[in-house]
Amino acid sequence: MAFTVSALVLFGVLLTLLMRYRALTTGAAIVALLFGFYLARSTAAPSIDHIMTALKDAIPGN
Repeated sequence: MAFTVSALVLFGVLLTLLMRYRALTTGAAIVALLFGFYLARSTAAPSIDHIMTALKDAIPGN
């Protein structure tokens, strides 16, 4: 749960910055997509959670 809240905050801040500076790139679209999945907790959220957990576990030191 703590990782989900942290990811939600991180993606929210990134999305806010991207919107503020009008950085309309593929990266901005990915951040917006991930933010939406975490915020809405749709049926695709468990798959996104698994991917994000795998990415988190792949980073050394976690």
